[in-house]
Amino acid sequence: MSDALEVRYVDLPEMTVASALGFGKEPENQSSQMISEFAQARGIKIGSKDHPVFGFNNPNPSPGSENYGYEQWLKVAPGTEPMGKIKLKQIPAASYVVTRFTGLSNIGRVWKQFSAWYEDTYADVPPCKVQCWLESIQNPEESDPEKWIFDLYLVLKPDA
Repeated sequence: MSDALEVRYVDLPEMTVASALGFGKEPENQSSQMISEFAQARGIKIGSKDHPVFGFNNPNPSPGSENYGYEQWLKVAPGTEPMGKIKLKQIPAASYVVTRFTGLSNIGRVWKQFSAWYEDTYADVPPCKVQCWLESIQNPEESDPEKWIFDLYLVLKPDA
């Protein structure tokens, strides 16, 4: 992967999402499993145009603890029923800057680079009223994490 970031602008519409929250040493796996079971039970193809998945730390890791939370959102049709620990949420529209890269092993480095670019470029963005950052795997059917294609999102217009 080149060190140069390619950035594009994306407006995410208001959406209804199925939300799964994992907590522990590998909460991404927990929340992903819950979303997969929810989608399978409803015949939803995860990662399709109509059903993208977004994730973020919730709560962030804290010093001295291996445990943290990870929440995943699966866009669903309004009126979809919750299931088990899956909750439904209404997410407001927002504008984001987005960068893309390949390979799970690159995620820390790219987040750091993207965040530094963002702070240099958009130093005056007010506090977020929506989720400030998101990550999304564009090819969730791929089994090799080093072939996963990620989109990273940082909010531009937090009151949009």
